[in-house]
Amino acid sequence: MIDLRSDTVTKPTEEMRKAMYSAEVGDDVYKEDPTVRELEETAAEILGKEAALFVTSGTQGNQIAVLTHCRPGQELLLEEESHIFYYESGAVAALAGVQTRTIPGARGAMEPKEVLNAIRTEDIHYPETGLICLENTHNRAGGAVVPVENMEAIYSIALANKVPVHLDGARLFNAAAAAGVDVKEFAKYTDTVQICLSKGLGAPVGSIIAGNAEFITTARKWRKRLGGGMRQAGVIAAPGLIALTKMKDRLGEDQWNARVLAEAIETIPGMKLARQPETNIVVADVKGLNITSDVFVERLRSEGVISGTFGPTFVRFVTHYDVTEDQIQEAIEAIAKVARQ
Repeated sequence: MIDLRSDTVTKPTEEMRKAMYSAEVGDDVYKEDPTVRELEETAAEILGKEAALFVTSGTQGNQIAVLTHCRPGQELLLEEESHIFYYESGAVAALAGVQTRTIPGARGAMEPKEVLNAIRTEDIHYPETGLICLENTHNRAGGAVVPVENMEAIYSIALANKVPVHLDGARLFNAAAAAGVDVKEFAKYTDTVQICLSKGLGAPVGSIIAGNAEFITTARKWRKRLGGGMRQAGVIAAPGLIALTKMKDRLGEDQWNARVLAEAIETIPGMKLARQPETNIVVADVKGLNITSDVFVERLRSEGVISGTFGPTFVRFVTHYDVTEDQIQEAIEAIAKVARQ
């Protein structure tokens, strides 16, 4: 099967497996795991932040950030289809006791003036604006890259109004690869940032949150409260370290494969792209085939290609390390065959 559902399905490389086996470990709750410490220090340096914390998932990283930045009763500003709002089970309300205020975006990017207008003024009737959250790349915008200039403008507004900014950068290295800039160029316009090691970077598990030392100290306590304190975690930090230092340099291959796939889809009668891909996510509209995305995905699976629904007529394909150029061509043939049915 050619699995194009998500870049979360990647398997650890042979180097990662060997690193897991031989990893030097200790009790990370006591800060005694040397491999975890190396991973955190390396991540902080790469992201241009003072400190970092290894967490179990991107969702946990985002939620720890909200819990650390906000107090119950505050309000969180974020794009209306952001992952934190759309895919994290209402956790900001259930765990942090904050309400969300969503802002429409263009390809995942909020208009800075809209963000400014959404920041609450001092009024007994209003919740305080506790945090602004950005997402880059933006998943539901089809892996769109939120421009550095947009992030800089929003960060300037946030600084002027003394509101912190958190970046859900689950696929931030994809954004950096597509934009041709260092990942620090994005991260510097945030107070805190979360990156996933287990998507395009190919590690089997884990994410990083980074910020200043004071933030990470408080975040570490929130990680413990959430049951995220890990013991001999070096065995999963070791592949994360390889992911962070070696796998980011090959993300251009995934993005090239996505473009090849997208160009082919545009030539298939009855199919069209929902938007031009910028990174490793391709979203196709099958409405012209007079079938739903569920039916298309089911038929495509019978042809050996796994994809995912992304709306009533939208189908998502995500390229990643485990999908070769030859497999992309096989997938294109299978997609064309299903479209003819």
